[in-house]
Amino acid sequence: MQTPTYLAEQLRLPTNALDYTLMAIYFAVVLGIGFAARRSVRTSLDFFLSGRSLPAWITGLAFVSANLAATEILGMAANSAQYGAYTVHWYWIGAIPAMVFLGLVMMPFYYGSKVRSVPEFLLLRFDRWAHLLSSALFAFAAVLIAGVNLYALAIVVEALLGWPQWLAVMVAGFFVLAYITLGGLSSAIYNEVLQFFVILAALIPLTVLGLKKAGGWDGLTDSLTASHGHHFVTAWGGTGIGSANPLGANWLTIVLGLGFVLSFGYWTTNFAEVQRALSAKNLSAARRTPLIAAYPKIFIVFLVMIPGLVAAALVPGIGTSGSDLQYNDAIPYLMQELLPNGVLGIAVTGLLAAFMAGMAANVSSFNTVFTNDIWARYVVRGREDAYYVRLGRTVTVLGVLVSIGTAFLASSFSNIMSYLQTLFSFFNVPMFVVFIVGMFWRRASAKSGFWGLLAGTVTAMVNYFVLYKRDIVSLPTDQGANFVSAIAGFVAGAVVMVIVSLFTAPKPEHELQGLVYGTTSPGMSEAPAAGDDAWYRKPALLGWGALVLAAACYIPFSF
Repeated sequence: MQTPTYLAEQLRLPTNALDYTLMAIYFAVVLGIGFAARRSVRTSLDFFLSGRSLPAWITGLAFVSANLAATEILGMAANSAQYGAYTVHWYWIGAIPAMVFLGLVMMPFYYGSKVRSVPEFLLLRFDRWAHLLSSALFAFAAVLIAGVNLYALAIVVEALLGWPQWLAVMVAGFFVLAYITLGGLSSAIYNEVLQFFVILAALIPLTVLGLKKAGGWDGLTDSLTASHGHHFVTAWGGTGIGSANPLGANWLTIVLGLGFVLSFGYWTTNFAEVQRALSAKNLSAARRTPLIAAYPKIFIVFLVMIPGLVAAALVPGIGTSGSDLQYNDAIPYLMQELLPNGVLGIAVTGLLAAFMAGMAANVSSFNTVFTNDIWARYVVRGREDAYYVRLGRTVTVLGVLVSIGTAFLASSFSNIMSYLQTLFSFFNVPMFVVFIVGMFWRRASAKSGFWGLLAGTVTAMVNYFVLYKRDIVSLPTDQGANFVSAIAGFVAGAVVMVIVSLFTAPKPEHELQGLVYGTTSPGMSEAPAAGDDAWYRKPALLGWGALVLAAACYIPFSF
């Protein structure tokens, strides 16, 4: 285990009454949205999926905001300070293709089958054992990831504002608990849209002022090249097999481990994201949700990568034993050094908003899976709808309390993004292989889903905790180990699914309609709504446009 993550004590921000006033206004608006959304909650579908009534632009912004948590802001800035421009891979190859695939290929199956959650799709495609295991794994992962957000919030607020960690946890937990309990998913989504713009308002001035401080882009790259080498400011330099580079990974593990397995595993099966698309008003809006989110995702990398690079240039030795600052200190350090009061208040509010967005996304998905996929399916079945709405609110409280308990597991990682990628390799990747095999291979049997999911999860954990942590297999960095764990979990899950399918009976053809590629269901063949013929409402054009734009952005950083 690594040294616990604590931000440097000297990062205390000179906040004043203006900064706290801005934060107070934001929190008041957050609660106001929760009370307003409460009026629309009449059924369990309203509470868990916003009644499937939201327009694409709302769900699209919520989709990207749910991912743009403070763990990503701090974590990706830390990645950039530690690994350099290789951070672009997490966006242009590690996000955009998978988001496009989700919108164009997978959303028709999710939305058309009318499932309320990702695990419920596995119940229809495979059997109750695959459903129960995936539900339990996802619920566990959701509270772990929510705990990461809470832990990161506590250490940031303590370092920047001087609040005790317990106070920061209680304040953030209270507001997230309040607006989700009041308005369900609608409240979470509308707050995520607000949080998206607040986060941008915090990051844009930090990036611009940081670049100015470093002497512009040319001055920044010249400084980093001199201190860290040429590969530090390129995306693919030094990634040949057998070559050494700051990331500790070669092009093959980047493309397969991050670009395919981890990326597709996260974006296509993580219910905290997919839930936003399932709340859209129709199939067209559901398909456009991740595609709309892909466009800001292409450019957000600059807002988290550049501050990390600036911190690496301004603080020689950041993250090493000779420096008082760790990689996670990159964003707080620049806030302290560059932002005046007022703007500082907006930046702190943006960080708080980001923490709350990430936590709310995981808590809202946790209460849906626990209530619908575990409790209502296997514990108390057939009760009136109001009972499950009340239970959902109770489970929200449980999710927040458990998240507080899991927050301290993140303390063993000096780079919180490494911790998140480790969780994704354990939980999202095995679920993805089950989805992808089941969705494209009709012969995959009902029993293969459970065994493939179990084999993938166990293999990824064994590779990380046994082979890597005990130095049986030498891997240079945690991120490199995560890529290898993801590949191992994917291969093991796929192989086991094929073997089990060959020795067990496939599901009847009529039970696969709308669940396997090449089949349709009534929900998947819905006619376009009036006015949906505009080019910006066509998923195929949006998807290809996002891929082309991401590829074009890669060119300046390639070599």
